[in-house]
Amino acid sequence: MGPKVKKSGSKKKKITKAERLKQLQEEEEKRQKEEEEARVKHEKEEMERLEIQRTEKEKWRKLEAKALERSNEELEELYLLERCFPEAEKLKREKRLLSQWKHYIQCDGSPDPSISQEINTFISLWKEETNETFEAVIAKSKLVLNLIERLKLILLETPPYDLQDKNIAQYQGSILELRELLHLKFNIATEILLRQASTLADLDSGNMEKVIQDENVTLYVWANLKKNPRYRSVRFSETQIGFEIPRILATSDIALRLLHTHYDHVTPLRPVPAASQENTSTVTPVVKGEVKSVETAISKNLQEERKQQENESHSVHEEETEVMEEQDDTERQTEEPEATKCDLEMKLLSETVSAAQMLLLENASEKPYSFEDPEVDLYQFTTLGGVYHLDILELPPQCKPVKGWMIVEILKEGLQKYVYPPETTEDFEMENAFPPIEVMLKVHENVIFFEAPMVARWDAEGKHWKTDGISNVSYQPEDRLITFSLETFGPVTLIQDAHVNMPYQSWELRPLDVNKVLLTVTTVFTEIQIQVKENLCMLASIKLNNKRHSSALEEKWMSPVSFIIALKEAGLNIFPTGHSHFYVVTNYKKKGRKKGQEQKSGVLSNLIFPKRLPLVEMKAYRQMALLSSAFAFGWSRWNTECDPKNVVFKVREHLTKEEPSPNPNWNFLMFSGDRAQSLKINESSEAFSKALKEDTEFHSTLYHMVKDSASEEAMEKVGRSSCQFTDSVCHLLLSTRLLSYS
Repeated sequence: MGPKVKKSGSKKKKITKAERLKQLQEEEEKRQKEEEEARVKHEKEEMERLEIQRTEKEKWRKLEAKALERSNEELEELYLLERCFPEAEKLKREKRLLSQWKHYIQCDGSPDPSISQEINTFISLWKEETNETFEAVIAKSKLVLNLIERLKLILLETPPYDLQDKNIAQYQGSILELRELLHLKFNIATEILLRQASTLADLDSGNMEKVIQDENVTLYVWANLKKNPRYRSVRFSETQIGFEIPRILATSDIALRLLHTHYDHVTPLRPVPAASQENTSTVTPVVKGEVKSVETAISKNLQEERKQQENESHSVHEEETEVMEEQDDTERQTEEPEATKCDLEMKLLSETVSAAQMLLLENASEKPYSFEDPEVDLYQFTTLGGVYHLDILELPPQCKPVKGWMIVEILKEGLQKYVYPPETTEDFEMENAFPPIEVMLKVHENVIFFEAPMVARWDAEGKHWKTDGISNVSYQPEDRLITFSLETFGPVTLIQDAHVNMPYQSWELRPLDVNKVLLTVTTVFTEIQIQVKENLCMLASIKLNNKRHSSALEEKWMSPVSFIIALKEAGLNIFPTGHSHFYVVTNYKKKGRKKGQEQKSGVLSNLIFPKRLPLVEMKAYRQMALLSSAFAFGWSRWNTECDPKNVVFKVREHLTKEEPSPNPNWNFLMFSGDRAQSLKINESSEAFSKALKEDTEFHSTLYHMVKDSASEEAMEKVGRSSCQFTDSVCHLLLSTRLLSYS
């Protein structure tokens, strides 16, 4: 084989050291050039950014200066507009006095519950009445329930600063006395009825069965006259309401009573909110002093005027024209201090009303006490549908006909309860001789349960509701029947989470006309529409699972306080209390919530709450109410993103009575209590920003922020709003706390 031929170009040409240095030099120059270009570009961008920032700051400073310049003027105008709240309170006071006067001149025999002498006389006289039938007690109970409701309304409607401790104690004491006496009368009437059990016995079963129905009370009574051990299923009037009793009761001289009171007179009364000194403005004592000094000045002027008139009567030669002039002067002098006194009294009343409104927004710093496991926390749960008084009674001696007379033995101790199970069971051979009694109840038709109701029994010793001693609970929502087994008889009630409809998913306040608005609150389970007209509220509609649901409260106009009570009793609770923030996630920061940090045992744990400042909320609600005749307000998701010192919501002008368009043009506002601004963002923006909307300015009040872009027609409608309407809308907003619980 010959020698191998070398291939040309098989080896790369070797780069010399000089060429290598030249290449590195070129790369370095290129890098430096790129760095220089990047530096120049960055400096340019930074200068542009700083210029934009400087321009924005300058613009912001000018807007702040302009807002500060007109701040006093805006606050003075708002102060005059907000005089509607003390004016409304003044009208309410006059209405309460007029109501007392009307009751006085009616002379219908019913007592005035606010006067202790009258209510005590009524109670004493009714105690003396004997042998009243159940029907007679039911008839009297209508008046008693009315008196109790009137006392409750006095406690709720009267501002805390106008209620004295002795009056609160008096009204609550009267309520408790009326409650106890009414239940005692029902027990006595039941005893009278059971004495006649043998004469009212059913021909088929031989036992007595009686059902008495009324709008407030339903009585079911069954008397075991035959003592048939096989008759263990008790049903009332072809209904499924009744009991499954054990053999030992089926063979005993007993009566079963189910007294369903559609009201709750068992749960202890809640303490009346007391006005704290912190909420009282520091100006109040000054104002009180001014009022007192003006009153002194007026009385002094009047005394001087009388003396002057006496001196004038002695001077006969005085000219008539001079007398007339002096009288005019004295009248003017008297009118001036009177007007000053009126202004100062209105100022004092305004502060009192503001403090009472602030009380509705106060959050309790801690729970009153910890609840043990079986005890029902009445700050978290609420009783609904009244109370079912379940009793096993010893059958009293029966009436006996003797020669045309009815003879009956009346026991001194009255109606006696049959103890089941007995305290000692040693005499009974069977191990399970006293099993739990199965009970079937009908849920009140006017009450809405969004979840299966829980059953609680009354612990008379501890004075609270408990959930132990109850088993095998089942609920049939179609038939509204609930079945459970009960170890011992006593008062039983159904409970539901008071915050089942909180937090709200959305809300909207929309005007329908002058002095007429519609508030729509949407929750997980329902959509509630409330109409406000003048000083009255009405339930307009309810939707459950997007379907219309009829309610007995619809088309019934009530005062705001009565309306709120009625909605709560119907299970439609959208009214947070001072303790609700312990049980509801209210506008918490999402970054503060970790995985698994949910509700634990009904109490929220490890959550960061940006609690809204009550003063900011109160100012927002008051000014929203002022504008509500011509402007619609609505929920915004950005309210949960902003800091707790601000609130964010949407607003738009709404002048027509027609339904709003599917995509209305909303303006988004942020309000801190001292400053209102229009935001650039909308509901579909990617992130929250405090950037100011173009061509808008700052204002010291929400009212003037909205007014800035409003039409003359809208502001004219706002000006025609009555003080009672504005006060009612404000009370509803304060009670629902839409800006905190949405």
